[in-house]
Amino acid sequence: MNYAVRVDVTLRSGISDPAGATIERALPALGFGGVHRVRAGKLFFFEVDAPTPDAALDVARGLAERLLSNPVIEDATCALVEG
Repeated sequence: MNYAVRVDVTLRSGISDPAGATIERALPALGFGGVHRVRAGKLFFFEVDAPTPDAALDVARGLAERLLSNPVIEDATCALVEG
């Protein structure tokens, strides 16, 4: 069976986020005042051939831990995508 998966990768709490800080500093000049605590991350979509939804999520978690994120400073969450 084929399952669509979404993986969100974000910096762990307490880790400095220079990209988020840069975006936050630029927002007032673009007319977006009052926006605070901006955090940047990565988003991945892919499909996995697996016998069950849980097996597909296991593959996605392994991929997220070994390739898509740095587990020392980033958290990765995996979810199946409907449709």
